[in-house]
Amino acid sequence: MLIEMSTGRSGTPEDQAAPARRPHDDTPDTMALFHRLAALEDGPERDAVRDELVTVWLPMAHRIASRFRDRGESIEDLRQVAALGLVKAIDRFDPDRGAFESYAVPTVTGEVKRHFRDRMWALRVPRRVQELRNKVRVARRELTQNPGSPEPSVADIAGHSGLTEEEVAAGMEALESFSTLSLDAELSSAAEGDGYSLADTLGAADSSYDVVVDRESAKEGLRRLPERERAILYMRFFEDMTQSRIADRLGISQMHVSRLISRSCARVRAEVLAERVARRGDGSRPASA
Repeated sequence: MLIEMSTGRSGTPEDQAAPARRPHDDTPDTMALFHRLAALEDGPERDAVRDELVTVWLPMAHRIASRFRDRGESIEDLRQVAALGLVKAIDRFDPDRGAFESYAVPTVTGEVKRHFRDRMWALRVPRRVQELRNKVRVARRELTQNPGSPEPSVADIAGHSGLTEEEVAAGMEALESFSTLSLDAELSSAAEGDGYSLADTLGAADSSYDVVVDRESAKEGLRRLPERERAILYMRFFEDMTQSRIADRLGISQMHVSRLISRSCARVRAEVLAERVARRGDGSRPASA
């Protein structure tokens, strides 16, 4: 009764407590500023109001950024990305459509996630596969949250997540694609006597394939050469004879041998190139040898 008389209000002290606190201390009431921002034209005054909104809401952006710490990116960079998302949210927010926090949180969170998707993957992975990766990671965490839970199989994850086993396999491969291994990284310790790096396991281009292609391309042209010219090319390029030895064997001058080799090679090369141009023109594919 004394409380009622002294305050002019009825109820218990608990009823008269301060209004319930907002979910976070970094979500100020700035609707008046947003309405003012929406009414202003571009200019110094509008810029000042915009800067004030960024300042008062920046702690919320930093809080969202902190959720993504320890994922391979510095907290300073994450805060910059979150601040960029906050600026976008302020510029796009319509104060007549609800609370700013409800609009800003997904906007800032999406900006940070997009940063990880577009900038942090060492190996570029399609967005669909990245989404599969996230679903697989969540399913594995949920299946192993109880102590002593065995490592779930692909079938277990598929049944829990609603994905197919092929999709789970793609997501699990993507789990290992966020970072890459240096080519100089050792795959086996030198102390074991057989140390080697990842670069040692990589193949190299085999020039023999080009030789095979060129040889097959020239085969028909060589067959159309006169017999003596074919013999000269065989002795020069397959028996590795010098032009002088070829000249002695055939009873002609070394200069004549040189001219015959040049003429024969030029003829075969011209026929091969002409045949390739003709095939491109009619769209036909080369016949296999």
